[in-house]
Amino acid sequence: MKKYKAGWLIDGSGRPAEKNMVLSVAGSEICGIERAAASTPGDDTVLDFSGCTLLPGLIDAHVHLFMSGTYDSAIRGSQLQEAGFDAVRGDILRRLKASLDSGIVAIRDGGDRYAHAMVYKNNHLDRRTTPIAVLAAGKAWRRAGRYGKLIGRDPGKGNTLAAAIKGSREKTDHVKIVNSGLNSLTQFGRQTLPQFSQEELDAAVTSAKEIGLKTMVHANGVAPVETAVKAGCDSIEHGFFMGRDNLARMADHETVWVPTAVTMQAYIEYMQSEVGRQSRLQNGKGALSPVEGAQRNLEHQLEQMAMARQLGVRVAVGTDAGSPGVDHGKSLRGEIGLLIRAGYSIPEAMKSATCINAQLLGLKGIGCLAVGAAASFVAVAGPPEDIPQSLASIQALFIGGKKWFGK
Repeated sequence: MKKYKAGWLIDGSGRPAEKNMVLSVAGSEICGIERAAASTPGDDTVLDFSGCTLLPGLIDAHVHLFMSGTYDSAIRGSQLQEAGFDAVRGDILRRLKASLDSGIVAIRDGGDRYAHAMVYKNNHLDRRTTPIAVLAAGKAWRRAGRYGKLIGRDPGKGNTLAAAIKGSREKTDHVKIVNSGLNSLTQFGRQTLPQFSQEELDAAVTSAKEIGLKTMVHANGVAPVETAVKAGCDSIEHGFFMGRDNLARMADHETVWVPTAVTMQAYIEYMQSEVGRQSRLQNGKGALSPVEGAQRNLEHQLEQMAMARQLGVRVAVGTDAGSPGVDHGKSLRGEIGLLIRAGYSIPEAMKSATCINAQLLGLKGIGCLAVGAAASFVAVAGPPEDIPQSLASIQALFIGGKKWFGK
């Protein structure tokens, strides 16, 4: 049995951090959590993290492994439209390792045009050398002629969405459906119509359930979110400008929300950089500049996040990593910071990044620090009050009782 002395411990339940705790591990599982005895610090059988906070391994509930996060349009065009699997295989591995270096033990991929992430996960991921859990959507589903070509495909002529989902031969872990367009950076609050009708989404979600898969739905705006929630989807991705009624509806349906607010923050930071300032353009008389639009989008999303907390919506942490400026791994701490900025306590924000995410992804044994759970945890320097800044320098990562890196 191994013991780890924690200066502070956040267990992922949302409860306040506890001070001076000892985590006991037998094999791959946690077998004890107790207050440190006075003699513990001098016990050479205990690994001393008394200057650190221990917390569950982190989870990112929304990434795109085939994308790098670059702003370079030429590179992005090549990645999104042309690159074959062999060209991106090494990049996917590097992005997984960057996630591990950031204390992330599991991710949920939201799909790509050629299902590269799914192929990598099913055929090439070696958990012995890259011990991160990957759940992949393969190719997302969208309506023909609508947004989503870069991450998926349409059901095909003469085929319904429900039939396409049930008839797909892809070995996926969940279903991704695109039900709206993108947010505008120059027309604040602009909304698009749902891509699928209520009847179509009802049937699609039912088909997914019948084959044992959860559904994640890209949806911004009132109507696209409403139809997805009423259909019984498991999570709403993004959810910009969906409004209070939809948030209340999500609380009632126990629908998880993945806000991905860090996408707007990343754009703002880029446009405020020297490179970004040089490329900034005004978009016509009376229109917002993109950076002004991103700032307003972010503030509105933070207001919705605060409202979600008040209404009891289960909020999960996802970054949309791979989107412009949203780097794999390190962007997770940015999204956690935005939850805190929206009024969540640090333990509440960490619950969203661990326990709620694990439940959403259907991963058992991780996401919490409790007796019987997997010994998958990270150590960050300093007290809980230093989070999220301290997440930039993970001191140690343990997965299933084994040290991945650190002391």
